[in-house]
Amino acid sequence: MSKILEGNLSNIPWQEKPLNFNGPIWRHTENPIIGRNPVEGVARIFNSAVMPYGDEFIGVFRGETINGRPHIYLGHSKDAVNWEFDKEKIQFVDEAGKPYQPLYAYDPRLLKIEDTYYIIWCGDFDGATIGLAKTTDFKTFTRLENPFLPFNRNGVLFPKKIDGKYLMLSRPSDNGHTPFGDIFLSKSPDLKYWGEHRIVMQKGGSGWWQSVKIGCGPAPIETDEGWLIFYHGVTGTCNGLVYSMSAAILDKDCPSKVLYRAGSIMLTPEEWYEERGFVANVIFPCATLADAETGRIAIYYGAADTYVGLAYTTIDETVKFIKEHNELGSIDGEEGRL
Repeated sequence: MSKILEGNLSNIPWQEKPLNFNGPIWRHTENPIIGRNPVEGVARIFNSAVMPYGDEFIGVFRGETINGRPHIYLGHSKDAVNWEFDKEKIQFVDEAGKPYQPLYAYDPRLLKIEDTYYIIWCGDFDGATIGLAKTTDFKTFTRLENPFLPFNRNGVLFPKKIDGKYLMLSRPSDNGHTPFGDIFLSKSPDLKYWGEHRIVMQKGGSGWWQSVKIGCGPAPIETDEGWLIFYHGVTGTCNGLVYSMSAAILDKDCPSKVLYRAGSIMLTPEEWYEERGFVANVIFPCATLADAETGRIAIYYGAADTYVGLAYTTIDETVKFIKEHNELGSIDGEEGRL
């Protein structure tokens, strides 16, 4: 049996796997958990991140405003299923305490390293790139230096330092949505200066579901097998792009090296709220909740750029699926120092 190494969460949202269901991930029966027009001035919430906070839960949510510009909103929940949202978007300050709002912000991730919570998002820096902020109380949000030059998306920090350094996964790109499309890893001693870049995973494989691009979703989960990551893969069709989800396991000490990678889809758009919306056929994972004691994992994902969906799996189900469908790319098993 595989194990999640840290973090018991007895109040993790959970539904048992349906009888006669053979997939490794099953959907919350009352999906979507966040519908349209969730708060005044916000038309849609999707591609958002949540985590435990005290005895309850807190989250940072991509809110598409009624003028079409995305911003990040704070949400609160007692059960991680039913959410209440602040009416006003998060107000960021710089390290001197002065207002420092991004022009726009979308697809946030949220995690805790030691005593500090970090928010990562995609924003504008003369083109799309990664924004970064920290908070200790979810009242003051301090923006840090942009980690990278444009163009870059899908920035995700690891939840702990390795060899005294912060690690971030990202996907460099150009100013479009399809070129490039591979996942890289970068290191920093201080969250200000980044280097030691490594290529982790490339798009492609014998299946077509991840042929256009891939991108890391939730923060990696530390397990006895290595770092478990859920990621999205994108394929092109005659009717547009399709976003699906699968998973991989990275080496614990050298996470730019892939140990196992599922060559098959774990979850793909099938339900109406995934197939139909502002952008059709999108499953975009952004957050997980995990309970080390039971091995349960709850996955939060954006659906059709319109809703938030919730799904469930276990560490054993996921690791079993990854290993049974293992397909490493040409450089996946290497350190990625090309």
